Amino acid sequence: MWQHFSRGDVADAAGCSRELPCEPMGSRSDDSGGGSRVLEEDELTHLVASAQAGDRASLDRLLVRLRPTVMRRCSRFLPHHADAEEAAQDALLSISTHLHEYTGRGSFLGWVTVIASNAARSTYRSMRRRAEDSHAVVPDGVDPRTTSVIAGTRLDLMESLAALEERHPALVESFVLRDLGDLTYLQVAEITDAPLGTVKDRIHQARRFMRDRLGGGL
Repeated sequence: MWQHFSRGDVADAAGCSRELPCEPMGSRSDDSGGGSRVLEEDELTHLVASAQAGDRASLDRLLVRLRPTVMRRCSRFLPHHADAEEAAQDALLSISTHLHEYTGRGSFLGWVTVIASNAARSTYRSMRRRAEDSHAVVPDGVDPRTTSVIAGTRLDLMESLAALEERHPALVESFVLRDLGDLTYLQVAEITDAPLGTVKDRIHQARRFMRDRLGGGL
């Protein structure tokens, strides 16, 4: 039988304290040198299959292996470490809960990127609501890397993404997966089930919109 785990279970599996932050991003490597630290597709395929069959140890190891990648993805949206950490924990919980839904079609890391990206954006919206409820206000020019969204920080990137979603919803997913999730055009086309040319056009339009919103800073 497939097992479901709580957020605390996921934190334990990924080697994290429920009270203290997990090890900082960058303390493990998943796409550069490091031998056994490198996320290899063969190992992932084996871990995914074993975890889907109900092997808790394989699921634990899979979450440990994925955590640096998930943290990196979330940090692209949320530069404050604790904010990214919260989003990453939600993403890992979602991965553990929905792993049985991954059919093997397409890249597993692409599937993980979709979940991490969605978790980061959802976390930002939740934190903004909490900040607004507490009437948090921060001075202009505060570094978002050192001030949480909960404390009142507004992120230009996330606000611009929200505007893109409101005005051009069909462009958002392709842009997020390519430019923030670092997936290839082919992977994005596969995930969105759209022709490659359509994907490239959507990303081009989204980049132009985001550049205008961010003053050329993208």
